Amino acid sequence: MSSLERVRRRLRGEEVDRAPNFDIYMARAAHHVGRPLSEYYLDYHALVEANLAVSNDFDLDIVQAISDPYREAADMGLEVEFPEDDIPVRKRMLLEEPEDLARLKTVVPSDGRRMSDRLDAIRALTDEIGEDVVVMGWVEGALALACDLRGDTSLMTDLFDRPEWVDELLELLVEQQIAFAREQVAQGATMIGLGDAIASLVSPKQYERFALPYEQRIFAAVKEAGAIPRLHICGDTNHLVPGMARSGAEIVDLDWMVDLGRAAETFGDDGPAPCGNFDPVEIMLRGTPDPVADATRACQAAGGPRHFSAAGCEIPDHTPEANIRAHAATLREIGG
Repeated sequence: MSSLERVRRRLRGEEVDRAPNFDIYMARAAHHVGRPLSEYYLDYHALVEANLAVSNDFDLDIVQAISDPYREAADMGLEVEFPEDDIPVRKRMLLEEPEDLARLKTVVPSDGRRMSDRLDAIRALTDEIGEDVVVMGWVEGALALACDLRGDTSLMTDLFDRPEWVDELLELLVEQQIAFAREQVAQGATMIGLGDAIASLVSPKQYERFALPYEQRIFAAVKEAGAIPRLHICGDTNHLVPGMARSGAEIVDLDWMVDLGRAAETFGDDGPAPCGNFDPVEIMLRGTPDPVADATRACQAAGGPRHFSAAGCEIPDHTPEANIRAHAATLREIGG
């Protein structure tokens, strides 16, 4: 059974040989092939090499064209610094003052240096693996992109002090993200992940206004283009699970502090498939193979027959290879 067939059958609740292995890799992938993070972020050749390697070496059912959250923001004008082998740093906010919104413009993805680099990565991955494995592109959620441009603290304040201004900003950003998502599908992506990490910090009412409608619009475009939408919100989202179920995503990632069994019940047979959610730090990074195997079994039991297996968030850099292999081996042992 090919990885893509395994994924599609799992989404439909049909029998598979094992649950899909859907771990997210970024820094750990770069260092797996000896690449510094700056190369991984800025040169699609490094990203492609790294993600093909971890997909093949660790029995993943997905290859990923994701790296850092600043591709769209950088092409829109955000100043970002890339240390040789560390995470990128914003040098200054693009929207330091509310008045700066008047100068903000969308960018054609193929014209942006960093967005076009992801498009090149997707095209290269697709050429390499054909149709047997899911190729996942990525966009920031509109709310997450707003935070990238404005700063987390400032935007959280804006939600209370100038909500109409936030609405105007999000309307512009959602069009940017729809265009970027569509172009990634056009280049061969069979799945688009959407990262909306900042949403875990807002109330259900704020999520309904400032995050959910834009996730829904992006995912509607992804489905129309023929790809599978995947929602990823880091952190404690127990209070957002009912809303996330209505996002239009076919797969919803759940971090380790979320009640996986309760979320799976909320999603039901007709909602999104749950993905996750053992602790990436305590289990994968600091644990040993036996706890990894136990956590894999526990999550699959809690997540039900449509569950996708993964840590609650990105596999941390320096995670022991033995733990990564224990996850894959346990999935094969459990079977479908």
